[in-house]
Amino acid sequence: MERVIDRCAGLDVHKKTVTACVRVPGLDGARRQEVRTFGTTAAELLTLRDWLVAHEVTVVAMESTGVYWKPVFYVLEEAVSCVLANAVQIAQMPGRKTDVQDCRWIAELLEHGLIRSSFVPPPPIRELRDLTRYRKALIEDRAREVNRLHKVLEDAGIKLASVATNIVGKSGRAILEALVGGTTDADVLAQLARGALRKKLPALRQALVGRFRAHHATLLTHVLAHMEYLDEAISRVSSDVEEVLRPFEPALQRLDSIPGVSRRTAEMLLAETGGDMRVFPTAGHLASWAGLCPGHHESAGKRRSGKTRKGNCWLRATLLEAAWAATRTNTALAARYHRVMRRRGHKKAVIAVAHAMLVIVYYVLAEQTSYRELGRDYYDRRYAERARRRAVRTLEEQGYRVVLESAA
Repeated sequence: MERVIDRCAGLDVHKKTVTACVRVPGLDGARRQEVRTFGTTAAELLTLRDWLVAHEVTVVAMESTGVYWKPVFYVLEEAVSCVLANAVQIAQMPGRKTDVQDCRWIAELLEHGLIRSSFVPPPPIRELRDLTRYRKALIEDRAREVNRLHKVLEDAGIKLASVATNIVGKSGRAILEALVGGTTDADVLAQLARGALRKKLPALRQALVGRFRAHHATLLTHVLAHMEYLDEAISRVSSDVEEVLRPFEPALQRLDSIPGVSRRTAEMLLAETGGDMRVFPTAGHLASWAGLCPGHHESAGKRRSGKTRKGNCWLRATLLEAAWAATRTNTALAARYHRVMRRRGHKKAVIAVAHAMLVIVYYVLAEQTSYRELGRDYYDRRYAERARRRAVRTLEEQGYRVVLESAA
């Protein structure tokens, strides 16, 4: 098999140790390899880097095992070219693969160019990712607290969620704080409603009649306190994200022009894709990496149902939320959702819209342009013209001369 890299190394990364195998040309022309084991402390990783530099290694490959690869990758990328391999792809390669021989097998695959490198963004984007993902985790924690709040109210027989759209809005918060303070009179609680909720006062009074006890007040106190902490934490992290994103403000404004994409969604998209579309040769490569491309399953000439592959779960979740928001707009994306939904159902239609949005994100960032709306009737115009051309071509192939005239 053709050798692509002369001096390379494979690393088998664990929590406490890193086993390294170096493959370099020998004095007699044959391949020489050396295996050593290092620790994962900062001093040991520097020793590993010096050892690789001493062997004049140019490329190092390692598997993406949990988060243990990160400190190793970050130390070595300063001295050699690092390849982060998908562990699933390496496991599919036929050959000797045991825990003892992992590093040797990775080095041999790298030597012959059989390992594809995973996308690792530059340090500024990695720091931005940490912030946006942490903020996303905080938002999910807050959503869980709201669900606990619902559970406590249902246990107390308080049907506030049946009347109020948002029980943690201004009116809901005022009612909850009054309940914690000891007020259980439904008429008094209903008068705390504000805005549109005041139109539902009779139903609200009935919903606020329950069996609210001191036990429920204690639980609500803890839940509301935790929610206030999470709100403050989300606000602080959002401020840090805005500070990091100051150099990327033009790109954020262009992403914000896409239907269904809010400011926070644009920040997530920029953090997950890196913003530099030169990493992905085409929009199809980006969609495949995100796990939003159609699956391929063909056997005996028959196309079978192919589900989407696994990809960047953070980017996929963000795009699905944005796609669901775009379906409620008067745009071409909403029209695409309704076209696909009639034939394939809701879930596949949302995936199709998410895929279309990711393609839009690719060209918006690659060409540094804003989104241009095609209109809700875009597909009707596009396919009507296509059907007309097809009919004309069919008649011309049968020997007819076709002249189209408007009915008007």
